[in-house]
Amino acid sequence: MPTKTSLQSAMPRPMLDRTLDRANSDVVLIVDDVPDNLAVLHDALDESGYTVLVAINGEAALQRAAQVVPDIILLDAMMPGMDGFEVARRLKAMAQTAHIPIVFMTGLTETEYLVSALESGGVDYVTKPIKPKEVLARMAVHLQGAREKRQARSALDAFGYASITVRVSDGKLMWQTPLARDLLMRYYGTDAPTTPIPVLAWLRRHVQTKEVLAEPPRLSIEHGSQRLTFRLHQQIGDSEGGGDWLIIMQEVSDQSVIEAMALSFKLTPREAEVLYWVVKGKINRDIGDIVGSSPMTVKKHLERVFVKLGVETRTAAAAMAMSRIKQLHPQFEG
Repeated sequence: MPTKTSLQSAMPRPMLDRTLDRANSDVVLIVDDVPDNLAVLHDALDESGYTVLVAINGEAALQRAAQVVPDIILLDAMMPGMDGFEVARRLKAMAQTAHIPIVFMTGLTETEYLVSALESGGVDYVTKPIKPKEVLARMAVHLQGAREKRQARSALDAFGYASITVRVSDGKLMWQTPLARDLLMRYYGTDAPTTPIPVLAWLRRHVQTKEVLAEPPRLSIEHGSQRLTFRLHQQIGDSEGGGDWLIIMQEVSDQSVIEAMALSFKLTPREAEVLYWVVKGKINRDIGDIVGSSPMTVKKHLERVFVKLGVETRTAAAAMAMSRIKQLHPQFEG
C-alpha cells in the first residue's frame, strides 16, 4: 500500500499544495538515497506533527523544493550523481529556495566535509547513524528562526515596506517578498535572481566604501508621479565577498504626500498641492503649469497657506511642510 509520503512525492504541484496544511504543520523535505533512512526519519517526523516530503536524489530534491518550497530540508551529503553539497549550492542560488534552512545528514566527520556542508549553504549538520530526537531538536531551533523571519517579512509587506536580499559577490537577488517582486517588475522590469543594475551599483558603492555610514544615502527612482526608495537595513550572513544585504523598499506617490499634508495642515486639496510643489522648489509659474492654474491663482492659494501655517514666506512654509512630511513619510526626498 502506498504511504502518505510516496503519494505526496508523486502528486503534481496544484494537488500537492492543497494537501499541505502550512498553518498547522511545518513542511519538511528529506533527501536521502537510502530507503531505510527515509523510513526512520519519516516516521519520527510524522509522529511529531510535521508534513513530510521525500526525494531520493539531487535532481528530485531540486524539483520538489522549487515546487513546494518546504520550511526546512534534511539533506544527505553523499549521494550518487549530484551530491548534497551541490544540491545545497543550487538551492541557495535560486531566489525561491535560498531562504530555506538546510540541515545536512552525513557519516563523514572529517573537518573538511563539515566545512563543505556549511560553506555550501547548510545551517547545521547531524551525523549518521541518524538519531531522530537529535534531528528534531536541531530542526526546532532553525524552524523557529525561519518562522520569525517570515513573520517579519510579512509584516513589512503589510505596512507597505517591501524587502529583498542581495548577495554582493555575484549580485544575485536571493529572495524577495511578494510586494518587492511587484515593485521591481513595475519599475525595472526584472525578477529574481536578477538585481536591477542601478540597485546593485548603489549597494556595492556603499558596502565597499571605506567610510562607515550609520545611514547610507538612499536610492530613489521616479516612475511618473510615484517614487521607489531603497535603504540598506542590515547585513545578514558572513561578510566574505561583501555578504548578503537586506534592503527595505517603499513606494511613495506625490498624491499620498499631498493628501497627508492636506490633513495635517487642514488645507484644501489644491492648497496642499501648491505647497507640495513649493517644497519641491518650483516657482509660481511652474506650479501653475503643473496644476493647470495661472501664476496669480497659485499666489492666492499660497497666501492662504501662509495664514493656515502661521508663516510669512514661502521658505518658512516649505521648511514647516518638509518637517511634517519627514515625520509622515521618512523616505520622502524634497
